[in-house]
Order: sequence, then C-alpha cells, then structure tokens
Amino acid sequence: MNRVTILDGGMGRELDRMGAPFSRPLWSAEALIKAPQMVVKAHCAFIEAGAEIITTNSYACVPFHLGEQLYNERGVELAELAAKLASEAASSTKRKVLVAGSLPPPMGSYRPDLFDAQIAQPVTRALYQAMAEYVDLWIVETISSLAEFDSTAAVLRDTKKPVYFAFTLDDNSAVPQLRSGESLTEAVDRVVRFNATGLMFNCSIPEVMGDALAAAKRRIESVSSDLQLGVYANKFTPITATPDARREAIETREVGPEGYLEFAKEWQRQGAVIIGGCCGIGPEHIEFLSRWQHLPETSA
Repeated sequence: MNRVTILDGGMGRELDRMGAPFSRPLWSAEALIKAPQMVVKAHCAFIEAGAEIITTNSYACVPFHLGEQLYNERGVELAELAAKLASEAASSTKRKVLVAGSLPPPMGSYRPDLFDAQIAQPVTRALYQAMAEYVDLWIVETISSLAEFDSTAAVLRDTKKPVYFAFTLDDNSAVPQLRSGESLTEAVDRVVRFNATGLMFNCSIPEVMGDALAAAKRRIESVSSDLQLGVYANKFTPITATPDARREAIETREVGPEGYLEFAKEWQRQGAVIIGGCCGIGPEHIEFLSRWQHLPETSA
C-alpha cells in the first residue's frame, strides 16, 4: 500500500485556538491583518506535527469575508502576505515542506446558490496571481458545484504547477454528491479532463468520505487516469441548512486524534494518497497521522 503524504489541518480554528485575532466576518484573515507572526506560528505547529504540505492562510482573502471595500483595498496584498508567510514557515525546517496555494470559494463555503462566475472568477484570478510566485502547488478548496469548478479551472488552465481540486460533499446524502446535489461522477470526469494532478474531498464530515473515495476511484480506473486522491475532513456536525460563515458558527463535535486516524486508515485503503484535516482538525490530529505513516507497517 502506498505511503500517504500528510497535509496540514484547519488553519482558521487553529489560529483561534492559539489566541490569534479571530472574529467574524474576517475569520482567519484577521490574523493576517493584525498578527501575521501568529500565522507563521500556526503553520509551524502543523510542520512540527509532521505536515509535509502546508496551505496558505488565504481562505478568507475574498470579498465574502473581507467585505467589498477592504477586499478592494487590501485583498491582493493579504493573499500575497499569506503565501509569503507560508513560504517562510516551510523554509524554517530542514525537512522538505511544500506550500499549497489555497484558492477558496470566492462567494462563500457551501453556497452554490450564491455563485456567479462573472463576479467570482476575477477574485480567483487576483488571488492566483498574488500567490503564484511563492507556492509549489495549488489546492482549489471546498468546491460546492460544477460551476465553481469550471470558473476556477479556467483561471488555472495555463499553470505549470500541480493542481488539486477539493470538493465538499453533501453530509446527509446516502449517495456521494456535491453540496449542489450534482453528480460526483461528473466532477471526477471534469477533473480528469483538466489533467489535474489530483482530486480531493474536504470540509465534509469524515463519515461521507469513504464512499466518495470508492466511487471516485472506480471512475478514475474506468477511464485509465492516474489522478491522485486525497481527503481532509472537518469536525462539524452534519450541515443540514445553508450556513453563512460570515455570521454564524457551525456546531462542532468531538473527533479525537485516535478516531480520526481510524478514518484515515480506511481512506488509505480506499485509495487516498494525501490525507490531512480541515476545520477543527489540529496539530494533534496531524501528529497521529504522521506517526502512523512512519511506522514500519503503515497498512496495519
């Protein structure tokens, strides 16, 4: 069984846990504005836990969180700073740590109903251009719909760096599907046609990831693709209504490092070669994943 590459965990809630400036609607961008050294500290906590890929703290560098005025004044600057800080943290260790440029949903997580490509695509392009110099690869995060995929894919079409598309799944569907209700198979097919390096599932509950991985793996094999698979789940309770991350907190639950590791072992058996964590998954979880991958028998 292939060794798993360890991705970091959720930056926003780690910053909050550490006592960094953190409030809605700015969310994780507030630390970029008021305490950038705390962002480096959070990255280093994940690196020390064993993360081999860290993700830029650019998720909230969009009008949805910053507001139109602050985004227009400082959005690009903050995204560039996020990439520089991640690069600084990665360079502080003797291990090889890659920096993934996070390209977030420009119009809000889990909100395919709000998506407008004419508004969203220029935001994605601005973040892409701001971070390109400092990152090793791209992760398009929390994709809720095929329209969101198409919009970001158009921006990334000419990049020479590896690209991973990470889809968020309906927490309550018996059949794996996007939060928009659209087909997982069609999502896989579009990622394959893009010739991406990988496809991931993120910011959904751990329980829905296994079936999605299995379905994606079957489809990838049927079209003879070498697309990599990855997972980074959250600690939320299943989302049953459409939340507004600017104003309301989503309820979390206890998913300890040991329990998360058991999910990770199953994800590896189902084909995942990159595993990390999303909202609420901290350095303690990443440390368990790292220790597991450095055991003599990682398939145990």
